[in-house]
Amino acid sequence: MLLSPDEWQAVRLSLKVAAVATVCALPWALAVAWALARGRFPGKTLLDSLVHLPLVLPPVVVGYLLLLSFGRRGPLGAWLEASFGLVFSFRWTGAALACAVMGFPLMVRAIRLSIESVDPRLERAAATLGATPLKAFLTVTLPLALPGVLAGAVLCFAKALGEFGATITFVSNIPGETQTLPSAIYSATQTPDGDAVALRLTLVCIAVSVAALVVSEWLAHRVRRRVSGIE
Repeated sequence: MLLSPDEWQAVRLSLKVAAVATVCALPWALAVAWALARGRFPGKTLLDSLVHLPLVLPPVVVGYLLLLSFGRRGPLGAWLEASFGLVFSFRWTGAALACAVMGFPLMVRAIRLSIESVDPRLERAAATLGATPLKAFLTVTLPLALPGVLAGAVLCFAKALGEFGATITFVSNIPGETQTLPSAIYSATQTPDGDAVALRLTLVCIAVSVAALVVSEWLAHRVRRRVSGIE
């Protein structure tokens, strides 16, 4: 059951990509979830549809659109490389971007439902005491919605950990650079006598996913107890 150096490299890269994707997607997910939960503006239905589009599109299509947009010849990719030196195509940063895009709808949905469960009268009460909308969100809404935020973050992390189609289309399957756990498992299944490698990596995937869910549930339980005033 011991992993080879190449297999450990795929494990470390997967954890790195999933963590970066989750952290980078979280602020945007909070903003979009709040807008969908509390906002009243034209185009809200369109925004909701665009946010959830990666859930219904084939992952290969998402990866191809990312390649067209963020590739070195794409409009956004060329601008980011020229302005900030950021390169996404065929780099681990591109894998993180693809994973963030695929996990974003799950995160937004969980956070939105959590925000909608918070009584708006609490926010209005904070406003009457002089709190700005941002301060009311940070001091009232966000603490009460924190279990949903944690759940959304874990869903995004788990989705990023298992993302395959969009990642391999956008950044290919380069060992040491873009080969995450799913890509390594796929490569192992395509080689003779690779079943043992695929099985080991599959067990690692299962173990990491279960650990993430257990930690998430424990954190959410702790947060709920603090919010309710039970130490």
